[in-house]
Amino acid sequence: MSNYSAEDVKKLREKTGSGMMDCKKALDETNGDFNAAIELLRVKGAKDVGKREGRNASAGIVSGIVSNKTDGAFVEVNCETDFVAKTDDFIKLGDKVASLILSEKPKDVEALMNVQSDGKSVQQLLDEANAFMGEKVEIRRFAQFSGGHVSVYLHKPDPSLPAGVGAMVQLDKENDQVAKDVAQQIAAMAPIYLSRESVPAEVIESEKRVAEQTAREEGKPEAAITKIVEGRVGSYYKDFCLLEQAWVRDNKKTIADHLKENGVSVKQFARFKVGQS
Repeated sequence: MSNYSAEDVKKLREKTGSGMMDCKKALDETNGDFNAAIELLRVKGAKDVGKREGRNASAGIVSGIVSNKTDGAFVEVNCETDFVAKTDDFIKLGDKVASLILSEKPKDVEALMNVQSDGKSVQQLLDEANAFMGEKVEIRRFAQFSGGHVSVYLHKPDPSLPAGVGAMVQLDKENDQVAKDVAQQIAAMAPIYLSRESVPAEVIESEKRVAEQTAREEGKPEAAITKIVEGRVGSYYKDFCLLEQAWVRDNKKTIADHLKENGVSVKQFARFKVGQS
């Protein structure tokens, strides 16, 4: 007769993120000793780290932190399943990494891997999480802003999961409400560029070519093609340039209008959605 219950298996799975059968096996081997089972799963996980390198870490969390409204950090930490993503340990890992980015300001992900915390590098923290949770754990990207007024907004597309979409915005001066408005706009409407001036020329040329070719294939009059191309490019700006997007709370205004009314401007922004480039 086993010395553990189904509730023990559930608790062990929630604590470690390991599979159901792995948890049952660990409890079997440790005669129901919960802490010993955790250690056993960690040892097994450490042995299997290399085997997970080629696996796809498409789930995860977006974590963010702001200090004094002037410094912000924003990071996407990935794992393989939503089950692990919603565990307390994984959420704490995301928050810890965000805090380290804020304090150390690494220049890129490679530099972040070498940042130290209590004698361990971020890479070591990820390796330990990889072993403990039994899944590939990695950091895909991060952003860090300093100066002006920085705000972070995190959104849960699924209420049962941690934040999977987030936005960080930097205004030129303090305005809590506008910063929140703009960050929510970015999270919801996924702009790519700040303004039409920041769109690369090759992107616009591609839009023009597609619009022209489509118009010709549809048999549009030659005299109308120039206007059609201009219209498509204009629509692209409205869809993907933050300042030209209609404000989600009042579609009679653009974000540029909302900013102008409040006397502030956006210096830069970042938006992450888990598993999406």
